Amino acid sequence: MFDDFKPVLKILLRFVAIYVALILLYQFYLNGQPGLDGFSKWVGAQVSALQNSLGYPTVMREDVKFKTSYFIVNGQCPSRMVEGCNALSIMFLFLAFVFAFYRGKKTFVFAIVGLVILHIMNVLRIAGLNMVYFKGAKYFKIGHDYFFPAIIYGTVVVLWIIWIKFFALKDEVN
Repeated sequence: MFDDFKPVLKILLRFVAIYVALILLYQFYLNGQPGLDGFSKWVGAQVSALQNSLGYPTVMREDVKFKTSYFIVNGQCPSRMVEGCNALSIMFLFLAFVFAFYRGKKTFVFAIVGLVILHIMNVLRIAGLNMVYFKGAKYFKIGHDYFFPAIIYGTVVVLWIIWIKFFALKDEVN
């Protein structure tokens, strides 16, 4: 009776195990950080560099007590960088799904390419959100709560579809 469900259960179990392991490792990493974690600072620095190159002079001001860094653009603070802004939890979700459908070396290649794409999209997302603040502050909340999350989650879904359609199930179909 359960033989029909065995492949699905294996994939589901792999997904959950990988995701939980990554989240636990990440939480262990975060617990050792006195302020904003290094990866979030790195993402913030890239956002600042992008904004500087686009004519929005940006510096980061860290607040260790509140584990955040503020984007200071032309003396104003459009937003702040917190741990959740680094998109690592979304990247872990992406990785867990891809590795749940493990297909050898191509899994690692696709995972790395996907992580790079997600990272670039995230930097563009944060910079875009900061620019929305200056171009139309009344749209900042809807951008932060709906539009820009849809971009990053939409990218994950597109990558998943590509993984399943062109890589994970290709060998099974042929």
